[in-house]
Amino acid sequence: MMPLALNGRFVGQRFSGVQRFATEITGAWAALPGAPLPTLLLPAAAPAPPWGLPSQRVGARGGQLWEQAELPRALAGRFLVNLGNTAPLLAGRRQAVVIHDAGVFDTPESYSRAFRTWYRLLHRGLAWRGALLLTVSAFSRGRIAHHLGLDPARIGVVGEGGEHILRQPADLAVLAKYGLEPGRYALNVGNKAAHKNLGGQGAAAALLAARGLKLAAVGGGGAVFAGAEAAQGAAVVPLGRVSDAELRALYENALCLIFPSRYEGFGLPPMEAFNCRCPVLAARAGSLPEVCGDAALWFDPAHPATLAEALAQLLDQPGLAETLRARGTEQAARYTWPNGARALLRHLEACMP
Repeated sequence: MMPLALNGRFVGQRFSGVQRFATEITGAWAALPGAPLPTLLLPAAAPAPPWGLPSQRVGARGGQLWEQAELPRALAGRFLVNLGNTAPLLAGRRQAVVIHDAGVFDTPESYSRAFRTWYRLLHRGLAWRGALLLTVSAFSRGRIAHHLGLDPARIGVVGEGGEHILRQPADLAVLAKYGLEPGRYALNVGNKAAHKNLGGQGAAAALLAARGLKLAAVGGGGAVFAGAEAAQGAAVVPLGRVSDAELRALYENALCLIFPSRYEGFGLPPMEAFNCRCPVLAARAGSLPEVCGDAALWFDPAHPATLAEALAQLLDQPGLAETLRARGTEQAARYTWPNGARALLRHLEACMP
């Protein structure tokens, strides 16, 4: 395999699912015995990374200018790996890029006009210039291939994991901080993008309120996102952003995770919940049936009443929660970060001399 470089633009960025993927895949890759290791190419202002990989600071800029202009000039014959949706067009076919989903095409209402226009142009350009395209699920592979006019076989799949949520001890103080009691709240985790469908939880929130229970909502917004309407009501407790230790405590003590998103490229929160033995109620949409298998209780995101029906079933059917916990543990074992790193390396090896 030719020498490898890793686009380190994600290092120090504000954390979301994409940065989580890049961080965890990089850590798992660095820990694989005998794996060929990349040189991590970093913007000048990026913080020191934790993985012990060989690294090189490149250029003087940051952001898109750094990635498009300065990064490709530093490759020096190396094959570039990009884990976070974007990559330098000038690197052409001497690179791989993980495009996490086709949301800028499929759910344009979720993103600002500038963001979705740039991503559409960039992804088409990367495909046209022959970059190796990768994604995180078979669902995303099909949608990306559709919009870029490609044979799906040209796009590789690199799965995600959820075991990172177990890395830190649970911080139980978060329950007292927000007035939550173990087993007496449902949990929602997601940003405020329109496709997250947070407003579709109204009937479930009303059912929880009627039974003296709460809906704890974790997540924030961001400049690139648009249009989500959060669930309202006396039962809803907005938590904003929380630490991984707090999130673990919330998963482990929730009666369930409610995940109403109508479009996902993978779906990290259900996988995190599975690792914490938290039952999952998920919308039958996007990649979620593929990723969750038979470990989730399903509802139709287009009909909010079906979420309330699924929640009532979980609350009233003896043994169902424990069945979902057991299935979730089995499903989590199929999706781990080392498995994702090994899949990434297989795709890189297959495309190189």
